[in-house]
Amino acid sequence: MTRQIHVGSVPIGGGASVAIQSMLNTKTTDVQASLEQIRALAAAGCQIARLSVQNMEAARGFAEICKESPLPLVADIHFDYKLAIAAAEGGASKIRINPGNIGGEDRVKAVVDICKDKKIPIRIGVNGGSLDKKLLEKYGHPTAEALVESAFQHLELLEKQGFYDTCVSMKSSTVSTMVAAARLFRSKCDYPLHIGVTETGPVRQGLIKSAMGIGALLLDGIGDTIRVSLTDDPVQEVYAAKDILKAAGLRKEGVNIISCPTCGRTRIDLIGLVNQVDAALKDCPKPITVAVMGCVVNGPGEAREADIGIAGGDGWGMIFEKGVEVEKLPYDQLLGALLRRIEAM
Repeated sequence: MTRQIHVGSVPIGGGASVAIQSMLNTKTTDVQASLEQIRALAAAGCQIARLSVQNMEAARGFAEICKESPLPLVADIHFDYKLAIAAAEGGASKIRINPGNIGGEDRVKAVVDICKDKKIPIRIGVNGGSLDKKLLEKYGHPTAEALVESAFQHLELLEKQGFYDTCVSMKSSTVSTMVAAARLFRSKCDYPLHIGVTETGPVRQGLIKSAMGIGALLLDGIGDTIRVSLTDDPVQEVYAAKDILKAAGLRKEGVNIISCPTCGRTRIDLIGLVNQVDAALKDCPKPITVAVMGCVVNGPGEAREADIGIAGGDGWGMIFEKGVEVEKLPYDQLLGALLRRIEAM
């Protein structure tokens, strides 16, 4: 079991449930737009949000956002230790830094001192695209070993100041490198890990890479908090993270939809129907499995483990529960009847 830190009221590590994070794509200086996005993230199920703090104007905006945010906020800091101090004073629930790029030991100490005083954890962020030149010379390219060595170098800077309230991330755009780094780090250390694949590309590729990398680690029992990085609305990152956690068996709340891939027996617009069911139940918190099947020949039998499901025929369809038919009705009434039964469950 890993150590535990707290980001606001959210526990990370130490046996706590895997927490979902995302990062805003609004300008931190635009307080109202940022708050709107944070509220949308919270409504989707996000537990922690991260904001970029690039300058003092952004630090002032960050402080204003903290006052009204429904989520604990992480300040993302690069190079300027004064921004980390300003964010901590402004209400940050966690500071994300790379201790090696904010200056000398005195500057690291200044950040550590205020985080100690305010009981704010620090996330060490190591990225394959920004490794120290000496490590690149040693390993030739951003290997898993290079990422782990970089993480330990940064941890040493904090531990030298007596700071241990730390979370670590080692991200790469290469799935196998990210997975290997996390496994190697976990074999050597019990700091909580934030996991994710970075710079994943277009949404389709991003979802696949994230599911492979994050999913592989979660099935190994590795990972205390996750972010699915997508070139898309951050809310979609949250939905994807929830789906990955459900697929890994780590999150029970929310609907699990199963559906057949269609075949020549299909007599309904199954693809359209699945999309309608998915949209209607996206925010349903009930821990149920819903089946959407393309025919009544095999549908109820193949999906007999589903709590409830529908199967379509030629102009009609049925609703079944645990494989047993409970209602038969015209196709155009099928979706409404299904949703009413789910609401009553």
